[in-house]
Amino acid sequence: MESDHRLPGKTIPMNTQLNFRPATTADQPGIIDLVNRVYEEYGDRICLEEADADLLDLQGFYLQPGGEFIVLEKTDSILGTHALLPLADQPGCCTFRRLYLDKSLRGESWGEQLMQWALERAAARGFQRVEFWSDTRFERAHRFFQRLGFQPDGRVRQMTDGWIDYQEYFFSRPLDDISATISNPQFDKAGENVDHDGTNG
Repeated sequence: MESDHRLPGKTIPMNTQLNFRPATTADQPGIIDLVNRVYEEYGDRICLEEADADLLDLQGFYLQPGGEFIVLEKTDSILGTHALLPLADQPGCCTFRRLYLDKSLRGESWGEQLMQWALERAAARGFQRVEFWSDTRFERAHRFFQRLGFQPDGRVRQMTDGWIDYQEYFFSRPLDDISATISNPQFDKAGENVDHDGTNG
């Protein structure tokens, strides 16, 4: 895995005390707490036994296979996450996973910056295409994805690995030109909590 994570370059005001950085195993409890808070907004809860088991082993699931995982942190609290993971069976293709943002930060630029990091890293590492699955409940996020050039192809899959059965839509886009899609600050207004769960099946 490359060591240059190239975190979002947009200046963060000092008084926010927010910091983008690569995730470590010590962050796992905070990441799990964030994801669970988001699920609770939908009457659900995290399932570490199946659907969310990757969050118990960031090193093994993301870093060792060549992936990257970043967090948005404020005074030791994890308020945002995003991850990039190569698809081993599809050369030149990667998936985005675990795009989550705490409710207190939505409607600003933080979701845009998390997605900006992922798009720039994928392009810099030579990936030609991104694809992922996203929970059908995250409707505002789907509009955000489409403004970024991600398109659904009509596929829907049934998932039974959580406490509540759910469905996911498939999204993808080429990485031929990302410059135009990461410069518009309006993107984040729709970029709320999303789990890009593109590798479970």
